[in-house]
Amino acid sequence: MTAMKVIDLNADVGEGAGSDAEILPLISSANVCCGLHAGGVEESARTIREAMRAGAVIGAHPGYADREHCGRREWSVTAEQVQHLMLYQVGALQALAEAMGGRVCYVKPHGALYHQLCRERPLAEACVQVLEHWHLPIVGLPGSQLEAACQGRLPFIREGFLDRRYRPDGSLVPRHEADALILDPQQAIAQAERLLQHWGVQTLCVHGDTPEAVALIRNVRAELLRQGYLIRSFVHSNKAARSGGANRQGEEPTG
Repeated sequence: MTAMKVIDLNADVGEGAGSDAEILPLISSANVCCGLHAGGVEESARTIREAMRAGAVIGAHPGYADREHCGRREWSVTAEQVQHLMLYQVGALQALAEAMGGRVCYVKPHGALYHQLCRERPLAEACVQVLEHWHLPIVGLPGSQLEAACQGRLPFIREGFLDRRYRPDGSLVPRHEADALILDPQQAIAQAERLLQHWGVQTLCVHGDTPEAVALIRNVRAELLRQGYLIRSFVHSNKAARSGGANRQGEEPTG
């Protein structure tokens, strides 16, 4: 019996980019901005509500309180400061989601915080220590310090980006460099194939503020479905694997 091919599609939402309503029905996991690097309380609440309506799993998307640079400028932070950032933002979004009848099911750090956690082991350890409180899976780069810190402690979800170019060492080309973004849907499809075949990723991301984000997600999703992939959140895939069966979202493509 051939094993079912399953992949998650995620996007950063709740940041005020204006495309969330079109993106949410196309994805299986929604990285909801916690309100510091962009968005705000009302934006987060609205996004949680829309994600639940679309059937997307809710994840917390914490970042630096740096709206001028949308959380994409690296800060010099201590391990304790990272813990405070994670506790404050993930805890707040969790409370907001639960009050609306939902829940936060995973965490994906944003921007510069994401890359520092993937690169710097002491910061990664601090992040994992906080998230152990909720036992929430964390999303990050394959082979990163964050993945290593999660071993035996938290589920780690290996992520690939459809709209960003990579360096040979597996890091992303910085946004300020020429041609750092992928905006052509056919190139995004080719990128998805490389990431699935050679990197073993479990989730594919498009940033909600990337130009042509909706077209990228729509085209990649259509191609994945054509190839026989089931579009399903890694949260439900993990549950099905542990229980030995499927659940409602595991029976057919969502969205």
